Amino acid sequence: MQTELPDITQEMVQKTSVVLDEVGMQQLDLLLQLSDGGDAIVQPVKANIGINLPRTDARGIHMSRLYRLLNDFAGQQLCTPANLKQLLQQLLDSHLDCHSDQVVLELSFDRLCKHPALITPGLSGWRRYPVQLRASLSPKGFLLKLQLAVQYSSTCPCSAALSRQLLQQKFLADFSDVALSKANVADWLLQHGSYATPHSQRSVASIELSLAATATGFPISAVIEQAEAALATPVQTAVKRADEQEFARLNGANLMFVEDAARRLAASLRPQYPDVCIEVQHLESLHPHDAYARIHASREF
Repeated sequence: MQTELPDITQEMVQKTSVVLDEVGMQQLDLLLQLSDGGDAIVQPVKANIGINLPRTDARGIHMSRLYRLLNDFAGQQLCTPANLKQLLQQLLDSHLDCHSDQVVLELSFDRLCKHPALITPGLSGWRRYPVQLRASLSPKGFLLKLQLAVQYSSTCPCSAALSRQLLQQKFLADFSDVALSKANVADWLLQHGSYATPHSQRSVASIELSLAATATGFPISAVIEQAEAALATPVQTAVKRADEQEFARLNGANLMFVEDAARRLAASLRPQYPDVCIEVQHLESLHPHDAYARIHASREF
C-alpha cells in the first residue's frame, strides 16, 4: 500500500509581505536542437530558469514541473524564437496556482565554428564563441536577447606611429652620408625593419541584440561572420608561416583604438540590428589595465 508523501511546502508557511522576483534553478544540463540561421545544430547548453512568486504565503515553487517542461522541450522540439515563446508560456501556465506572471530562461553555451587558415589551403581549426540566449515573458510581453563574444587582435595606432618615427630616425642616422640603392634599402629593412615595433593585444568584442519571436532562427554564425569581417583581424587557430605573415599584414592594415573597433562594429551591425549593444575590451600589453568602449542601443530604435 502506497503511503502519501509529505509536502512541507504546504506547511509552516511564514507570514511575510516579501514578493520574490525570481525563484528557480541554475546550471541545468540540456542537449538542445538549435536553429542557427536556418541550420539545425545539436548543442549542449547550461540553462537557468526562474519565475516570480507574487504570493507572499507560498514557499516552494514546482521545480519538477519546470524541469520536465524544459527537458521535454529539449528532447522533442527545435529551439527557435517562436518555440521559445511557446515554452515560456507553458512554464507560466504550470504555475497558475502560484499566480506567477513572469518567467526568465537563460541558455548559455559555446558555439564551435570551423575556420580556414588565412593562406594555406586545406588548413583549418575550430574557434569557440561564448553565446547566451536570454528569453523572458511577462505582462510587458516577450523579450529575447542574443549575446555573443568574438576575439580579435588590435594593434595600437599611436604605438605604430611612434615605432615608424624611430625607424625613420634610425634609417636617417645610418644613411646620413651614404649613397643609396634599392638593394641597400632592401637589405637594411631586412636587418632593421623591427628596430621598433608597435604593441598589439588580444581583444574581445561583446555583442547583444534583440530578436523577434517571428525570427526564423538565431543568427549566431551570421553575426560572428559580420563582426569578424568588420574588425578584419580575428584570432587564428592553425597557422603556418604564410598565415602568420598575412595576419601581421592585416594587423598593420587595421590599426585600432577601442573607439575604432566599437565604431566599426556599430557601422556594420546597426543597419540590420538597430538596438545592438557593443562593448570592446583591449587587454593591454603596454599597461596592467585594460581599455574598453561601449555603445548602447541606437536612440532612434
